Amino acid sequence: MFEIKAVSFRDPDAPAAFARSLRETGFAVLADHPITPERIDAAYAEWGRFFASPDKESFKVRPPAPDGYYPFRSENAKGAPAKDLKEFFQVYPATHLPDSVEATTRGLYEDLVVLGITLLEWVEDNTPPEIRARFSEPLPAMLRGSAMSMLRILHYPPQTGAPPEPGATRAAAHEDINLITLLVAGSAPGLEAQDRDGNWHAVPCDRGMIAVNTGDMLELASGGYYPSTTHRVVNPEDGQGGARFSMPMFIHPRPEVRLSVEKTANEYLQERLREIGLAG
Repeated sequence: MFEIKAVSFRDPDAPAAFARSLRETGFAVLADHPITPERIDAAYAEWGRFFASPDKESFKVRPPAPDGYYPFRSENAKGAPAKDLKEFFQVYPATHLPDSVEATTRGLYEDLVVLGITLLEWVEDNTPPEIRARFSEPLPAMLRGSAMSMLRILHYPPQTGAPPEPGATRAAAHEDINLITLLVAGSAPGLEAQDRDGNWHAVPCDRGMIAVNTGDMLELASGGYYPSTTHRVVNPEDGQGGARFSMPMFIHPRPEVRLSVEKTANEYLQERLREIGLAG
């Protein structure tokens, strides 16, 4: 049975339960964590004003640098013919941010990285020794000195009719590239995960919760022990849905970290970015 577990951060058994849920489904939902709902709401409000402003164009991404504002329909999922119905802003440690969002966003970035390190410690400590032996270094150590973790602020504009083209969705089915993703609860429903039989399940993530999923890098490093589960963001069923915001934090190792005998983290990242149309 495909059941994404809700885990209380304060529960003494949380580390084992969290790792078990990632092992079984590729997802876990974290409650009672240190990041308050009020901080998340404040970030959504600030970024909502940014996306509604013409000022966003002055922060437009300038390849090969990966940070900044990406206009509507900039990205497609691997193998998907249609571009996703979203615009977004990518934040790294040195990103130039609008003054209106800087303080809140910097604090949220730092806190999510700290939380991500804790969660990787949980995974490391609850991984069988024979799987752990595959890691080129302990999972938390892979982040030491990394400037690659990226906070993406996503805006899915309101939909007032049919999608612009057949098959276009807010986020087509995909897997994440990184080690783990911390996805603070979206401002509206829509996130779904796929089980091994191809069935889709809504990811339960109430206000204040954080959904966490395994990325392809952790699947590769663990030899498939932790599966990177396919997920998507669906269009509103009635075609009359309002805007949706979400903020995934993609936890990345240092570029030189070896994920397998064949690939470093940077080699794998560049390969995947080419596949989704975001390579510089």
